[in-house]
Amino acid sequence: MTSSTPVDATRLLAFAEAVYAGAGVPARDARLIADTLVQADLWGHQSHGVLRLGWYLDRLRNGVMNAATTPEFVVDAGAIAVIDGHDGVGHVLTELATREAIRRARAHGIGAVGVRNSNHFGTCMYYTRMAAAAGCVGLLASNGGPAMAPWGGRKKIIGTNPWSVAAPVGERPPLVMDMANTGVARGKIYLAHQRREPIPQGWAIDAEGAPTTDAQAAIEGIILPMAGHKGYAIATIVDMLSGVLTGSGFLSAVHSPYKTAEKSNCGHMMIALDIKAFQPLETFNERMLRFVDEIKSVPLAKGFDEIFYPGEIEARNDARNRRDGLLLPQDTLADLARIARETGLESELPFQP
Repeated sequence: MTSSTPVDATRLLAFAEAVYAGAGVPARDARLIADTLVQADLWGHQSHGVLRLGWYLDRLRNGVMNAATTPEFVVDAGAIAVIDGHDGVGHVLTELATREAIRRARAHGIGAVGVRNSNHFGTCMYYTRMAAAAGCVGLLASNGGPAMAPWGGRKKIIGTNPWSVAAPVGERPPLVMDMANTGVARGKIYLAHQRREPIPQGWAIDAEGAPTTDAQAAIEGIILPMAGHKGYAIATIVDMLSGVLTGSGFLSAVHSPYKTAEKSNCGHMMIALDIKAFQPLETFNERMLRFVDEIKSVPLAKGFDEIFYPGEIEARNDARNRRDGLLLPQDTLADLARIARETGLESELPFQP
């Protein structure tokens, strides 16, 4: 069930920032974590929004994610770097990796930065959009705790393992792909659980291997890969890039952010391609505008009013939600109110519980 009273995004950001600052996270880092969460809600991805605020807070309280992030460059070799996050905040480490990949791409045409011993960082597109804004094509991959079984198996050892690619499109919003390799991100099942809604058939099977539309049974069971064996294969490649190659955990050694008393051991791989190394940025942007215009000009199928290119819907959602406010699930609001009581921040809560 969703609230009927909109929540102001600016006040929600300030509240989330205060929660993390109160947990010992440095001010700039607290702001970053909060911004990634609220931004996900603004884009319409509530599965990665403030629904997760309490999960990250519990990880800090349990000591499995360090409030003060102390990155160490264990490889620093021109276009390539590897950062050991030492169980720091995933958002902080991934923002650093993104800035480093962009900097190295400007010097070498390409920058590839791996991160090991990190934590969950929110939405991939938060960081790949940073690369696009800097005149680069950005690619980010990350592994996660077991959610799906290998094709033909019945034990989950592979994460949803999201990845994202973003590129600028001139004066239009960037082209952005951000997706898990399961048929649906696990956070969307948690969101359905909070909304007390059934999930669609085909998202998951329960612990006994039977198809289910019950969100809790899906959480306890196995999420199915997208496109069958193809999703399994892509998820495996993402784990190789972000886990094996970076020197971080992989497969069953990685733990999900929902397991708030276990170290994550997850890894990330951020790659930036400097567009100017391939062609003038102005030429690329002009070509991208023609690219998306041709996509959007295709005749509409029955039941559709418009064709969107990847990332366009999120940009429109952002503008609308900043103007009108966010409608959040009742269970999310209740959880935020609980956190406010526990942290003494009830006066900062951006809504009446």
